[in-house]
Amino acid sequence: MTPEPEPGSATEASGVSRPLADWVRAAQRGDPDAFERLVRACDRGVLRLAWNMLRSVEEAQEVYQETFLRAYRNLHSFRADSDFQTWLYRIASNVCLDYLRKRKTRREATLGAPSDDGARQPLDLAVEARPEADPQRLLLNRMIADRIRHALDQLTPRERLVFELRHFHGMRLKQIGQIVGASEEAAKTCLFRATQKLRAALADLVQQRSPGSAGGQHEL
Repeated sequence: MTPEPEPGSATEASGVSRPLADWVRAAQRGDPDAFERLVRACDRGVLRLAWNMLRSVEEAQEVYQETFLRAYRNLHSFRADSDFQTWLYRIASNVCLDYLRKRKTRREATLGAPSDDGARQPLDLAVEARPEADPQRLLLNRMIADRIRHALDQLTPRERLVFELRHFHGMRLKQIGQIVGASEEAAKTCLFRATQKLRAALADLVQQRSPGSAGGQHEL
């Protein structure tokens, strides 16, 4: 399936990207093909968000399906003067947070995706093996990737979500605030808190990269 152009490539005065604006209006009139186009335009971002938040292929797929099911059921309530991507990401974020709350209640932490299900992990931080790769460097990079994943897992769900939207999806703080239901300033404060926690957790890795250090040749 060939993906459609990413949202936000060309924006109308209404704030809805072309041709998303036309597809939204057509889908609201009951055109199933138009809604399929909306799904294809946004599915990669939603799946990546779900994977990075949950680190479970199975749960990420469930979030993906639930997000678009809710979007379809509630499309009539979407206002044409709003940004469709923001609206959709708000749904996806709420579904992800629901899964995290349920996981906490069950006291079951899924820290990684199953390795034997054959599914492609959308944004795995681990480095893929290459025939020409230095085995020691490859092992080191995998250890560093594990450290980064563990540090991200120590953030609160809200901090993780804000950090994810800012650094992996490139969203502005105002849009992030709209997605998480907070002001731009509150989103900025949350992002700062998350960044400080990550810097503290990964301080030794940063030192290894500094010039003149014993591990200066290591790559993150």
